[in-house]
Amino acid sequence: MPLFKTRSAAIYGVDALPIEVEVDMYLGDPKNFITVGLPDTAVRESRERIKSSLINAGFGYPAKAVTVNLAPANIRKEGAGFDLPMALGIMGAMGTIPTNSLEDFIIVGELSLDGGVRPIRGALPTAVCAKKEGVLNIVVPQENAAEAAVVEGVNVYGVKYLADVVRLIEKPETRKPASGAALNGSGAQHSRAYNFRDVKGQETAKRALEIAAAGGHNILMVGPPGSGKTMLAKRFPGILPGLSFEEALETTKVHSVSGVLESKVGLLRERPFRAPHHSISNAGLVGGGMGVARPGEVSLAHNGVLFLDEFPEFPRNVLELLRQPLEDGEITIVRSDLSLTFPSSFMLVAAMNPCPCGYFGDPTRDCRCSPAQIQRYVGKISGPLLDRIDIHVEVPPVKYRELRSEQSAEPSEAIQQRAEAARQVQMRRGYPNAHMPSKHVREHCKLDEAGERTLEMAVQRMGLSARAHDRILKVSRTIADLGGSQQVTVAHLAEAVQYRSLDRTYWA
Repeated sequence: MPLFKTRSAAIYGVDALPIEVEVDMYLGDPKNFITVGLPDTAVRESRERIKSSLINAGFGYPAKAVTVNLAPANIRKEGAGFDLPMALGIMGAMGTIPTNSLEDFIIVGELSLDGGVRPIRGALPTAVCAKKEGVLNIVVPQENAAEAAVVEGVNVYGVKYLADVVRLIEKPETRKPASGAALNGSGAQHSRAYNFRDVKGQETAKRALEIAAAGGHNILMVGPPGSGKTMLAKRFPGILPGLSFEEALETTKVHSVSGVLESKVGLLRERPFRAPHHSISNAGLVGGGMGVARPGEVSLAHNGVLFLDEFPEFPRNVLELLRQPLEDGEITIVRSDLSLTFPSSFMLVAAMNPCPCGYFGDPTRDCRCSPAQIQRYVGKISGPLLDRIDIHVEVPPVKYRELRSEQSAEPSEAIQQRAEAARQVQMRRGYPNAHMPSKHVREHCKLDEAGERTLEMAVQRMGLSARAHDRILKVSRTIADLGGSQQVTVAHLAEAVQYRSLDRTYWA
């Protein structure tokens, strides 16, 4: 029998690389099913699934030895997505399907024992890989068709059974590819159950969150238990500007390779909101793990929000790992045999109590913590990490009259419109204010003489670093954009400085 070849793809980071699946059969013990080409355990175990699947689907299994080569051999192959192309390669070598019938296909899918095709991770990056390689057709499990069909210029065929692929080869006119145009708008539409109209009082914190949303700034909220920090954070995604198509594509790719994308979802339409528990490990936060490295929470929050509640309760070594993604918008996982870079441009929203008991500075309750305990507690947040958080705001207890007020608060939709308008002004400059390159800060954040004196006084009195100096200017630029001002005035600068003064109360 001639050597039969099919094509597939391997996930590497958040991208997919083309893989050639070569199947050869020869006289020998049928129990000999050898897979070479740096396969992991799941790929090596595929021989049992493939045998049962071919037999139970009615295609039979050859009474010969089989060797499968996954090329190139220097790329590690992981997961069960190679089941389907390997099974089709065996069928081609048996003569069940015509030679060269799959030359213009990239195929991925996990097989069940009855010949069914199960969903896999990374269908969207696989479709992107097919387009880049000039391959016109891609076969994926039915549950992944909406996701893969987002990529234009590639015919995506969703299949439920192994027999569906055979029918597609024999009678291609009977199968229509999934429509990307129809699926582009069918992303996950999460219900906006959380709205700022439900939040009583906390006008200062709401204003700070509006500024953070408009400019893409990181924010830290400090206040006693029950003051509404978590409530505010959960409503924060509802005021963020919408995702562009490019941002949605990047975000969906990360969720796809992580296996957390909902079934039959095409493109994510809302910014992700991730809120890991403070017991999270290093690998869980920034990525890594056994086998091929997986994206962590900082990457799953890409183009969205990473909410860290009880901020000082996270291990300090875990928090320090946030420095690179906060500064560079990406995280690099380095091992002895590979180096992977995951996108991680997120907005950090952190919340914490001012002390271990939570009532330091509370006007109605006594704090039971000693000064040493307070300093040890807040000292878990290092100065360099604190410097990377643009806005620090206090969230005091809500007054009784505000809590019982019948007056409705401003809804999220109104705040989101202002944030969207300010973000559009920034994007005409090329970037959100939080990501403004340092060389452009002086150009877009020019100050008059009074502004220069105010900033100089703030830097000297508060002992601010050069990084904090730049971040104050960026926040003041966002405040000016929200107010529709071309010039950064003293009022804008004073408000931005106010959002850097709180850390001196606790970290002085």
